[in-house]
Amino acid sequence: MSPLPFLPYGRQDIDQADIDAVTAVLRGDWLTQGPTVEAFERALAGRTQATHAVACANGTAALHLACLALGLGPGDAVVVPSVTFLATANAARYVGAEVAFADVDPATSLMGPEQAEAAIARAEAAGWRVRALAPVHFAGQTADRAALGALAVARGLAIIEDACHAIGSADVTADGRVVPVGSGAFGPSAAMTAFSFHPVKTIAAGEGGAVTTNDPGLAARLRRFRNHGMERDPAGFEDHGAAFDNDGTANPWYYEMAEPGFNHRLTDIQSALALSQLARLDTFVARRRHLMDLYASRLAPLSPLVRPAARVPWCRPAWHLCAVRIDFAAAGRPRARVMAELRARGIGTQVHYIPVHRQPYWRRRYGALALGGAEEHYAQTLSLPLFPAMADADVDRVVAALAEALGIPPSAKPG
Repeated sequence: MSPLPFLPYGRQDIDQADIDAVTAVLRGDWLTQGPTVEAFERALAGRTQATHAVACANGTAALHLACLALGLGPGDAVVVPSVTFLATANAARYVGAEVAFADVDPATSLMGPEQAEAAIARAEAAGWRVRALAPVHFAGQTADRAALGALAVARGLAIIEDACHAIGSADVTADGRVVPVGSGAFGPSAAMTAFSFHPVKTIAAGEGGAVTTNDPGLAARLRRFRNHGMERDPAGFEDHGAAFDNDGTANPWYYEMAEPGFNHRLTDIQSALALSQLARLDTFVARRRHLMDLYASRLAPLSPLVRPAARVPWCRPAWHLCAVRIDFAAAGRPRARVMAELRARGIGTQVHYIPVHRQPYWRRRYGALALGGAEEHYAQTLSLPLFPAMADADVDRVVAALAEALGIPPSAKPG
């Protein structure tokens, strides 16, 4: 009998249509800076119900571009939940801003308005100008966009949503409206949403990212900073003598750089894959939701030792991670041992995330912070395999192996 296939915690799903889309670009005239990038941007804007979508190299670039577009700099601060990937906080430092780390609800791993308010108070006590909130939508569930948006409006703050886990997620309002992540429907007009299309995310571009916004000025700045700070729109030229011919026609070769930018572009090759994957988003999301429902059912007999993350009532999530809570102390099994035993059984797991405020760089900069919710999350979290190609039986296999690795007796195991 052949061994069972290894189940990683996440994996891309590529079909022949995806391959054909990339092949068509490879056989065409444009490998980068061509029409497929614009086609993907139009499709993404339509899907998220945003006015503008600006594609870029990866999710980190998306967050960096958003900080640049807002003009953040030294003396400014961005509120960032500590349970996130390094990039959310790093993007603020790229532009010289400070990071006001916020705690999270340990049951959901999401920053709410109470945690954001506490972080704002600490930042103001330090003498920083808080300019923006950066809520992180963890594992596919959204932070409370309505409440955080109201807080941002009340305090005159911008919002940069880190939705790198949440393409395809949506909120359901009290009146029944379904509001996609990326729409910018909550909070101030100075709102942007950053996405990632890394292979373990819900749709893949190889590497890739995007920012959506409804503000045309922010969209123009995002596009300019994405491409070295180059301005090619004649309306934005400053040196009219060099920019225009005697008859007032803009010189076709001409461009200007009012301030430095970066090469954060997405290629047509990557955009072709992302565009093809975007067409499959509903299928991906439906499968991920089905698998998460199976996990909830199969994990129930392992409670309270193992618990799925609490679900927030306002969100219709496109699950990116199956991040469960495990009381390793009560089980008497260190997390590293559990992960090793699962791997020996062909099951990959991961920890999302080490709270960012614990990293040496940030400890040296701000000292030790007491963020109990983030610490509780970190002590108990483990991400189990979740990707669309998983069979229903794979969930049973994962949960059975987890029960064995935790030393749960057979009578308490699922099934």
